[in-house]
Amino acid sequence: MKILVIGPSWVGDMMMSQSLYRTLRAEHPDAVIDVMAPAWCRPLLSRMPEVNQALAMPLGHGALALGERRRLGHALRASGYDRAYVLPNSFKSALVPFFAGIKRRTGWRGEMRYGVLNDVRVLDKAAFPLMVERYVALAYDQPVRSAQQLPQPLLWPQLRVDEEEKRMTAAQFALAAGRPIIGFCPGAEFGPAKRWPHYHYAALAEQLIAEGYQVVLFGSAKDRETGDAIVHSLSETAQAHCKNLAGDTQLEQAVILIAHCAAVVSNDSGLMHIAAALNRPLVALYGPSSPDFTPPLSHQARIIRLITGYHKVRKGDAAEGYHQSLIDIQPARVYQELSALLQPVQE
Repeated sequence: MKILVIGPSWVGDMMMSQSLYRTLRAEHPDAVIDVMAPAWCRPLLSRMPEVNQALAMPLGHGALALGERRRLGHALRASGYDRAYVLPNSFKSALVPFFAGIKRRTGWRGEMRYGVLNDVRVLDKAAFPLMVERYVALAYDQPVRSAQQLPQPLLWPQLRVDEEEKRMTAAQFALAAGRPIIGFCPGAEFGPAKRWPHYHYAALAEQLIAEGYQVVLFGSAKDRETGDAIVHSLSETAQAHCKNLAGDTQLEQAVILIAHCAAVVSNDSGLMHIAAALNRPLVALYGPSSPDFTPPLSHQARIIRLITGYHKVRKGDAAEGYHQSLIDIQPARVYQELSALLQPVQE
C-alpha cells in the first residue's frame, strides 16, 4: 500500500504527526508513506523511520494557487498512491490528493471538504482533546468516535539520531567535551508573551554552570537577541560556558545537538516538541498558552504552569512584553524539576 500524507506546516504539529505515521505502519506493515510538507520539514521527516520520503510543498501557508495545486496533483498521478491523509483543516490542503486522483482521501471535515475528501470524519473536539489523538484517529479504516477507543498507549513521536552524529556536530560547534550540556530553548513563535524571561534563564544558567554543566541556547535567527540577553546577564566566568547558537544552526544541526543534551529547558515552542521526541529530560514552561491540547509527548517531560485555561495573548502585560504568569515561575522551581530529572543520569 502506498500512502501520501499532506503534512502540517508548524514544527510542533509536524512532530505530533509522526504518531500517525507510526500508527499507520503498525496497522499496515507493508505501507510506503510519503509526506508532502514545506521543504524545511525535511530534516525532521528524514529522522522518522516510518517515512519513505519527504515531498516538498512549494506553496506558502496562505496561498490558494489553484493552478499550481492542480499541476502538483497531476504530477503525482503516476506515483500510484492508494490512500491520502490530509492533516491541515483547510480546503486548499485537500486539493493536491484530489487532483492526483487518489482513490481514498481521508481527513477531518474542516472547511466543508466534502468532495475533495471522500472519507470525511466529523470531529467532536471534546472527544479528542489532544491534537495527537486527532491525528492518530485518522489511521483507522473505521471511524473512531473518541480517544478512549484508541489503542493505548499511543505511539508517540521518536526521532532517530546516532551517536557519531552527536559527537561530530558537537565538535563542529566547539562544545566542551568535559561538561554535560543543558539546552535552553528561550524563543517562541509569538514573541515575549510565551517566553520565560531572559533574566530567569540567566539565573538558572549561572547555577548550572557553577555545578559543572555548559549551557547551549537554541533557536532561530529571530531568537538571537534573546540569547544574547541571556549571555550578557551572566557573570564573566559563566559566559565562558554558555554558547548562543540561535540563528547559527540549521534545523538538522539543532536536532542533533538537542539529542546530545543531558536535559532541556524550553518555552512552549517547536523545539520543545523536538526535545520530547528525542526523549531528552525536559522542563517545559507554559504561560498563556495551554498544554491541554499540545503537551510535550514524553514521559521524561515536566510541565510548569501557574495558571489554568487558555489565554489568547500576543503581547505580555509586564515589562519587556513578558506575561506575568511566566515571570512568576521562579528559577528555583525550574532547577528543582530539572534536578529531579537529572538525578537518574547522575546516579
